[in-house]
Amino acid sequence: MTAELVRGQNHPLSQSRLEIRISAGTPIVAAAALGDEDGRIRGTGWVAHPGAPTQPGLEVSRQAAADHRLAVDLDAVTDAVHRVSVLIALPAPAGAPGPSRFGAAAAPFVAVTGLDGQEVASYTITGLAAESAVVALELYRRQGAWKVRAVGQGYAGGLPELFTDQGLPEAAQLAGSINEAVAQGLARSVQAP
Repeated sequence: MTAELVRGQNHPLSQSRLEIRISAGTPIVAAAALGDEDGRIRGTGWVAHPGAPTQPGLEVSRQAAADHRLAVDLDAVTDAVHRVSVLIALPAPAGAPGPSRFGAAAAPFVAVTGLDGQEVASYTITGLAAESAVVALELYRRQGAWKVRAVGQGYAGGLPELFTDQGLPEAAQLAGSINEAVAQGLARSVQAP
């Protein structure tokens, strides 16, 4: 049975190997950040993104797309990790297709599934306006067990503001490298006829 979450609600996870599916109706960038016991990202190596798509226990897509699948293995993250935040952002490179703020797009939908495709929890992120980056949800460790929480925290300042809020000193540099990787991916893609 799927738990349909609302902002702030959580749900226990009985599996450690999960897939997170994101659909937004417009191209978005998906990333995942590892957080310590205080929820802080300790460095750029704690973020899986299009320019660095794999980190221990995480794998994300290399490009901007309307639909994403992220692979998560909670048993493979280090003991220092207490939180896995799923991040989505609108592409910032010049010439990127689509809107520049989530308020001009369909509400993003996020689903946590087992490897069998069975939905565990889902969350539709509503109420976004000027935001261009969002912490969609987080998987977090509490007393040895993992749970998922619907977050929906948006940032009008995009990825730099989001990473700064998560305690990352290199926020602007990381956001720049993500945008550069997305721009390279867009340059390689073939336009539809």
